Amino acid sequence: MRNAREKKPVCTLTLLFSFRMYEEGREGIPEHPYLFETDVEICLIGGSCKSPVERFWNGNNMIYILQKARYSEESDSMEESKPDDAIYASELLPKESSAPVALPVRRAKQLISLYTMVQNPNMTHLKISELVVLPPLWIRCDGSDPEHTCWLGAEPLRAGNKITGINFYMVTCDGPTADKTCFANLEELKTAHKMKHHSSIVMTKGFAQYEFIRAAAIEDTIVESESNIYVDITWNNVDKILETPSLTSAATLNITLESGDPRSPVYQLYRELQFLLDLAEGLKTGVTQWPEPLESESAVELVQQFLTDLKKKLDGYYISGNSNETEKIKCDTAAVDSSIKSIFSERGDLDFAEQLWCKMRSKCVSSYQELVECFTLIIKSLERGEIQPWIHQGSSSLLSKLIQQSYHGKIEVVSLSGITPIQMLLEIGLDKMKKDYVSFFIVKSGSCLLFQDYFISTSVDLQEQVHRVQKLHHMLEIMVSCAVLLQFKHENLFPLTQICMKYYKENPLNEKHAFQLPIRPALVKKFYQNAHPEIWKVDVSSGHGQKEVKTTWQVSTNPPVEHTTSNNTGLFSDFTVNGSGEERMYFITMAKCSQVHFT
Repeated sequence: MRNAREKKPVCTLTLLFSFRMYEEGREGIPEHPYLFETDVEICLIGGSCKSPVERFWNGNNMIYILQKARYSEESDSMEESKPDDAIYASELLPKESSAPVALPVRRAKQLISLYTMVQNPNMTHLKISELVVLPPLWIRCDGSDPEHTCWLGAEPLRAGNKITGINFYMVTCDGPTADKTCFANLEELKTAHKMKHHSSIVMTKGFAQYEFIRAAAIEDTIVESESNIYVDITWNNVDKILETPSLTSAATLNITLESGDPRSPVYQLYRELQFLLDLAEGLKTGVTQWPEPLESESAVELVQQFLTDLKKKLDGYYISGNSNETEKIKCDTAAVDSSIKSIFSERGDLDFAEQLWCKMRSKCVSSYQELVECFTLIIKSLERGEIQPWIHQGSSSLLSKLIQQSYHGKIEVVSLSGITPIQMLLEIGLDKMKKDYVSFFIVKSGSCLLFQDYFISTSVDLQEQVHRVQKLHHMLEIMVSCAVLLQFKHENLFPLTQICMKYYKENPLNEKHAFQLPIRPALVKKFYQNAHPEIWKVDVSSGHGQKEVKTTWQVSTNPPVEHTTSNNTGLFSDFTVNGSGEERMYFITMAKCSQVHFT
């Protein structure tokens, strides 16, 4: 087996290969890591990709990440039979869900040295014809040294196209521990920074992150979900380690919410949406998943009774005892938790088609044949003039058109075969749910619905209309969660609604997206003032521009790196209501910077 470290001096060809990778990355960042050397793989991070070192480095450029190569089982044997330079990245593609693997610290230091040599314009003996400024380099480290180094980094300093020096970064990590005697002293941090960088003046900047969603969970119920609501707070002039941010700080609320949490006050509406999605899927694939009937009374019997009551009303024999029918429909449709009725309440203006949807959904039409029978009863009643139901103006469903035609004594013939019955039910469900969501966003969040036409448009096909209703539901879940858990009022819900609408007008449904809302800390102070932060850090810095150097000290409840070797991940984030709980265990991270100038 060949040894990459016995290749051509200082691996110049390998580094130039990485530059070619950078050139390729300008058109599109490679999806998988590339082979760098036999024991090392390289990947390029940039664009919209989240940087794994964002907590310790505030650059926004493309960066190289070096890490230990993850071989497939057969790659070692295949390598022996290949020419010297014929190892391909495809052999090193990581298995799905595999975490990145760190390099020994000693090996990482060798690679940092090679990178620095190639970037140093004084290394003329390397005979590099054209010196180019490479992206910053970060290397995952296994913490095998006494300092427990988890990252080493290098970033070229430049003046125009000329490289003038290198910034070196070292990130170390210890813990987890609840022993606060292990925590740094702020004054000692500042003094050490001044001595290291020969600075007379230093500045401090604080950052704290607090989670809310599980802290406010109902009865501490733990549900597997990617949902998270947390606030990031930053402030200047830190006075002490772990200080609580002041009300003059800058705060950003981050909301990632998955629909369908059974604890959600709008969970029943979510289930209604799922029925709509099942119909849409059946329309698309030709195979509909019909639910099991929940009650002994069939949907056909319920629709027949509904039509009989309407006929009695038209004939003047309508029994006043049934005047609570609208309320019954509301209960069938809403079934929402009493705590949310003041925030999301059912509309009181359900028309015939919407009431029909509620009845057919609540009784769960359990077969295609049952659906055909329901619509057959309705169309026959319309043809005979036995009913003259009221519908909303502007309703676009086929059933609404037939009702409008019945006002004039004649309706077109509709063949209840093929996909027609499913499409008819889907259309009236779409009409009803669109009005539900629009009613909430106008009445409750105070939104003027700048993009209302986009979300309720009927000019696109039914599948796209369903997709947009899914977006409306996701926005509703976000608004209701903020209204219930954080007690947001109209003035806070309005800007959040606009942010969500703008995103969803331009992007597909994405329940993993983090919506960000700038807020005043006072708005959420009661949730964090007595709580433990998930992350707390302080930056001690001096200098300006490229001469700026920074020392970062951070504690976090989770490991600060993906490639940690700790087996304790996830055991230190137990939450109780309003953040009260046992003493928190923290990982302690330190990031230091130093500069070397070439000229």
